[in-house]
Amino acid sequence: MHLDHSKIPLLSLFLAASLLLESPATRAAQHLSPIAETPVLAQTTQERQAEADRLYQQAYQQFQISQFQDAIESWEQALVIYREIGNVSREAAAINNLGNVYRTLGQYERAIESIEQALAIFQDIDDVAGVAYSLDGLGTSYLLLGQYERAITCLERALALKQDIGDVAGEAHSLMGLGLVYRSLSQYEQALALLEQALVIFQEIDHAWGEAASIHNLGLVYSFLGEYERAIDFFGQSLDITREIGDVAGVAISLNNLGNAYRNRGEYERAIEFHQQSLAIKREIGDLAGVAGSLNNLANVYFSLGQYEKAIEVYQQSLTIQRDIGNVVGEAVSLNGLGIAYRNLGEYERAIEFHQQSLAIKREIGDVAGIANSLLNLGNTYLNIGEYERAIEFHQQSLAIQQEIGNVAGIANSLNNLAWAFMQTQNFAAAEENLFATIELWETLRADLTNDEDKVSIFDTQINSYRSLQRVLIAQNKTEMALEISERGRARAFVELMAQRLQVNSAEAFVPPAPPTLADIQQVARTQNATLVEYSIVSLRDLSKTLYIWVVQPNGDIAFRQVNLDGLNISLAELVTESRHALGVRDAAIVVEYLSPEEIAARQANRLQQLHQLLIEPIADLLPTNPEAPVIFIPHRELFLVPFPALQDANGTYLIDKHTPLTAPAIQVLELTQRRGNGETLRGEEILVVGNPEMPSLSLIPGEPVVPLSSLPGAEREATIVAELLETEALIGSAATETTVRERMDTASIIHLATHGILDEFRGIGSSITLTPDGEADGFLTAEEILDMNLDAELVVLSACDTGRGKLTGDGVVGLSRSLVTAGVKSVVVSLWQVPDAPTADLMAQFYKNLQQGLDKGQALRTAMLSIRATHSEPRNWAAFTLMGNR
Repeated sequence: MHLDHSKIPLLSLFLAASLLLESPATRAAQHLSPIAETPVLAQTTQERQAEADRLYQQAYQQFQISQFQDAIESWEQALVIYREIGNVSREAAAINNLGNVYRTLGQYERAIESIEQALAIFQDIDDVAGVAYSLDGLGTSYLLLGQYERAITCLERALALKQDIGDVAGEAHSLMGLGLVYRSLSQYEQALALLEQALVIFQEIDHAWGEAASIHNLGLVYSFLGEYERAIDFFGQSLDITREIGDVAGVAISLNNLGNAYRNRGEYERAIEFHQQSLAIKREIGDLAGVAGSLNNLANVYFSLGQYEKAIEVYQQSLTIQRDIGNVVGEAVSLNGLGIAYRNLGEYERAIEFHQQSLAIKREIGDVAGIANSLLNLGNTYLNIGEYERAIEFHQQSLAIQQEIGNVAGIANSLNNLAWAFMQTQNFAAAEENLFATIELWETLRADLTNDEDKVSIFDTQINSYRSLQRVLIAQNKTEMALEISERGRARAFVELMAQRLQVNSAEAFVPPAPPTLADIQQVARTQNATLVEYSIVSLRDLSKTLYIWVVQPNGDIAFRQVNLDGLNISLAELVTESRHALGVRDAAIVVEYLSPEEIAARQANRLQQLHQLLIEPIADLLPTNPEAPVIFIPHRELFLVPFPALQDANGTYLIDKHTPLTAPAIQVLELTQRRGNGETLRGEEILVVGNPEMPSLSLIPGEPVVPLSSLPGAEREATIVAELLETEALIGSAATETTVRERMDTASIIHLATHGILDEFRGIGSSITLTPDGEADGFLTAEEILDMNLDAELVVLSACDTGRGKLTGDGVVGLSRSLVTAGVKSVVVSLWQVPDAPTADLMAQFYKNLQQGLDKGQALRTAMLSIRATHSEPRNWAAFTLMGNR
């Protein structure tokens, strides 16, 4: 779905900035020039002056409620009077504001002409503030036209002038404008830095409108990064401020963008709720442009729900309003939405008609970025009807424009779409070339980011290019090169974090490691002396789904197999979920169902055998015959939730009977973990065992009061047994404070934590281990906090619920295991579901006994599982745990 991102976010940003800065004392920061003080004039002149000022203020109010033509008329009347009485300063202010109205209506050339006239007058009368405001207006206009370099020049000049004259609020506003330009250029780190500078200034001068606008715009940048949870947080803060200061229009804008964020996160009902609230406010205050914008966003939600007819109805309502108020920019956006909706209904001729109408408007107003977007949508529509040459032509035109304006994300997107068109014509060489260029650009964008969450989130918006490239390479029988791309397209942020921790000289600039070559991958298999199995799920626009599997032998030999998933009567993700259900697992909980043992066994066998048939049978002949030989599975997406030990072949034999399974998020992560070395002893070093702390309190249902988490007597028993085996004393109950545990973790060689695990599937890094609260420590040791720790443990066992889960991303599972490995831990044992007390205690005791008998960690865990299975046969009792890292 290629919505008109060239306009929707930018317009909402600038409207947010202007509407959130409504105070008469801060009109300058809205690009609406203030009325300067003038000397006392003769009575008749004063009367004329008063009339002009009344018209000026009337125009301002009309502008605020989208009565644009009335505002133009009022400012033009005021302008005539100012010229008659010779008030040059106010003449320039009126001309400047006329330019702002023309810009809002999409009449960009006329807007620039008016603002340049005002600028010349301000320069003639040496009105520095007026010059700065006009430069702001020009910068905004050039930004909306996609002329980013000119926008930067104007806004930087405005910023310098405001700093010279000490206009602090104006300085912050120019910083905000620059931040938006850099966002449009896909330079997200610089955009965030500028917007944060603006926010600090507004907070220092207690400028509530500016603070809300800055926070709001930060939220929009995070939306572009794909960090919808953080975006929602920022929009919520902006909403609180606008409500507190009574800024009704600002409230509507924050509600609108909350709706957009929830739509992007797939929470469509909440999205509709927020858009309807925003729409009601805009109707109440008479903001027709805002009403049309909310209708467009509401239609986008219906589109995402697949309710195309409903979306078309709402887009049409928006289109009617946009035409009534003469807002050609909004008209083009609505036309674009209609084109996309009709394309998805298969009405391609109508779709083309609407996209061409949108394109004509954008060409008429000189909207360069918008032209590129419309060309892209036309290309995709012609692709749908099999007119591949025309599709290629439109995508090439879109690419040329994006290259001209320097929009890196736009260039990558156009290259990606062009590659898809080449794929349809079987021109795989051209598709390969374009896709390699695409991912190099995506990697350039990620290289500009320093925050791990930002890198993870933006990667999820880019991942399809890596999958497309794998498909193109496989089509050309370049299976080994496809393996390199599979590795290049996973766990990149994870790899960078680990590599940075391993950097010997911290004074040197960090250079992220290159993705592994084929030789690197083979060397990892040799060093690990293990069979590596890497999966990649490829599902592309034609809806065909394929599972690619590479097997790398300990001697470096590589084999490739693929499985067509189109024949499944359910999706692979649904199959994984149902396999967990068959084990008695419901997300974070075990559900006891009233089924006979025979029914439970039959259901489990069916799903576990289906997964075995897809994941293991195609490569069974490539796996080692020695059951103690390690097999390291590199899952992808939902496959991280697969209980590999419990998969069953057609004879009912579990995979763990034949193999020693381990998991890793990427082959390169294995290599980096190996660099840390591998300890050989479990004695003589500090050991930390924790069991059943005094539990902290948590709200189990959003909005409900917090309650203490339940005590875990089974975890206490487990910790006591483990501590006795390891010849140490367990921290139990009140002794297991978060502060004490964190201090002990810093120096511990072995860490065993038997307690509650809290799962965060939205951000991942909010996943936590519960401990006893103390002082300022709340008792929740989160993945985010662990990332900041410096650990050197040989082994960490998280004997708690769902500790191997988190947020599923292109970077793997973002959660506790990732944070522990990043922090320096060499091996981690984690769980895939809520583990039952008694079997888990027995399994852990057996695991440590096996280690003491000289087995490596992988063999020790396998042997423990086999032992527990003898007395607790159901897989949910023994198959939840997996080992990541060194054996």
